[in-house]
Amino acid sequence: MVYLTRKIEFSASHLYHNPAFSAEENRRVFGKCNNPHGHGHNYVLEVTVAGEPDPATGMVLDLKELKEILQREVTDRMDHRFLNYEVPELAGQIPTCENIATVIWRLLEPKITRGRLNRVRLYETPDLFVDCYGEGNGSGNGAGARVRSGGAQ
Repeated sequence: MVYLTRKIEFSASHLYHNPAFSAEENRRVFGKCNNPHGHGHNYVLEVTVAGEPDPATGMVLDLKELKEILQREVTDRMDHRFLNYEVPELAGQIPTCENIATVIWRLLEPKITRGRLNRVRLYETPDLFVDCYGEGNGSGNGAGARVRSGGAQ
């Protein structure tokens, strides 16, 4: 088994706000991340695909194809966007690093047709990242994705 990872970057803004909380509770729970004008990050995304290299090409999958998938599914959708309001897949969710990584998993998994999506790692800052893995439930919809956080908060 070979694990191939491609890295991309995108910039986006967001805010943390739970409409079920009072204004005071939102400020207490989310602190400065509850600023109604939002705040931005330069996200770094690492996508890992696992598989056996094709004997004819030596590749797990065509890197050009992976680059195009990441451009279409992530960069075009999220780069220079206010995630709360401009990314429909995040509607009704607090756009935490965990939720963004899970959405990215669900966008990418059905598009990876050679090998299989193994990991989505999303860095919100250089010392804060989330890993999202599929559960291997065979559903193909990423519904079983699980998330692990790393770094300092």
